[in-house]
Amino acid sequence: MKVKPIVFALIAVVLLAGLYARRKYFQANPSLEVATTVGKEDPSEIKDGDLIFQTSLSGQSRAIQLATHSEYSHCGIIYKEGDSYYVFEAVQPVKRTPLVEWIARGENGKYVIRRLKGRDKVLTPEVISRMKDVGAGFAGKDYDLVFEWSDDKMYCSELIWKVYERATGLEIGVLQKLKDFDLTNELVRAKVEERYGKNIPGDEFVISPKSVFNSKLLMTVKANE
Repeated sequence: MKVKPIVFALIAVVLLAGLYARRKYFQANPSLEVATTVGKEDPSEIKDGDLIFQTSLSGQSRAIQLATHSEYSHCGIIYKEGDSYYVFEAVQPVKRTPLVEWIARGENGKYVIRRLKGRDKVLTPEVISRMKDVGAGFAGKDYDLVFEWSDDKMYCSELIWKVYERATGLEIGVLQKLKDFDLTNELVRAKVEERYGKNIPGDEFVISPKSVFNSKLLMTVKANE
């Protein structure tokens, strides 16, 4: 018995639909594919204490970018453990995250790694150990939604600044006050009112991801932009 052309057409449609579904629902996350190459091409490119920056996909990311006039809205400290890298970061709560997962979580898997100039003379194994000890005191703390300059809660750039300052005596980035930021954008104003109501603590000290990124003590060692 001959198979009619319409049967061939139906078979072709089913095969194409299956291929589309496979690509749509089972194809790897492009950001994750990008992230898995980090540290494998040349592990020496990443060292303990390096700082990594990304554009976060969180609900407040765009407001942070607008208020600080910065491309980056999230950052953390890279450490190596065995053959693996992780990022010590202030999210909810303060914790360490595998580097691959951290990068994949950002916008398009893009990142920039910055390093302390003269790093090997300053960040000795003893100092790195001290940095980790300081960080351990912050681990598990809640994320600070109102950016207070206290140790009760912690936000990302504050975590970096305090770990470095307390372990090395270096200030990575210049402290500012909340009132120094650009609060004119509607999205920023809405986020500020959501967090503070009408009582904005303009004199509260704040350290932004941009200020850390722009520190003259740092240099860029790796980026995939």
